[in-house]
Amino acid sequence: MKKAMTISYEVGDNLYINLTNQCPCACTFCIRNSADGAYGSDPLWLEHEPAIGEIYADLDRRDIEKYKEIVFCGYGEPTCRLDILIETANYLKKSPNCPKLRLNTNGLGDIVNGRSIAEEICSVIDTVSVSLNAGTEEEYMSVTRPRYENAFGAMQKFTADCVKTGKSEVIMSVVDVIPPEQIEASGQICERLGARLRVRKYDE
Repeated sequence: MKKAMTISYEVGDNLYINLTNQCPCACTFCIRNSADGAYGSDPLWLEHEPAIGEIYADLDRRDIEKYKEIVFCGYGEPTCRLDILIETANYLKKSPNCPKLRLNTNGLGDIVNGRSIAEEICSVIDTVSVSLNAGTEEEYMSVTRPRYENAFGAMQKFTADCVKTGKSEVIMSVVDVIPPEQIEASGQICERLGARLRVRKYDE
C-alpha cells in the first residue's frame, strides 16, 4: 500500500504544515540538499501540491489544540501558494483553542505574487519569521542564491511592511554557522526594520 504524502508533521510540541515544494531560493545550507525529511519526519517531497480539501482532511485528523504552535514550513516557500496559505490559516483559526500560527518564510512573497502581501499575511498569522541568512547583500546572495536580483531589498521591504501592520510578531532569523560580524550586521538590519533577531542552531 502506497504511503500518503506528508502534508503535516510534528516536531516537538509544534505541528508543521508542508504546502509546497516550490522555492525561489537554493540556499547552500538547505536541509533539502541532504535529506528527504526534517527532524525525523516522513519524506516531505510532495507527489503533487495538495488541494485545499486534502489539507483540511489532513488537519481534521489532528488534535489541533494540543500543539504549542502551528507552523507553515515544509520543503518549500509557503507564500508560493499564498491563497492556500491564507485559506488554511483561516480554517485553523476557526478551531476551538487554536494555537498561535507562525509562518517561516524567505520573505520573497511580494516578488512571487507580484504585489505586497504583508497585510494579507499578518491578518491571519501571529508570528512571521523571515530567513535573513546574512547581514550583507553580497553574503546573502552568495548563501541564499535567490533567482531574483532584487531579493535582498524585497525581503527587507516585506519584513518592514509586516512590522508596520502592527498585527504580528516579526522575527528575522540567521543560522549560527555564519561569522560573528555577519550576525552583528544582521542585528543592525533587524533594529532598523523593527524586527527581532533570532540566531538558530544549525541542524545537520
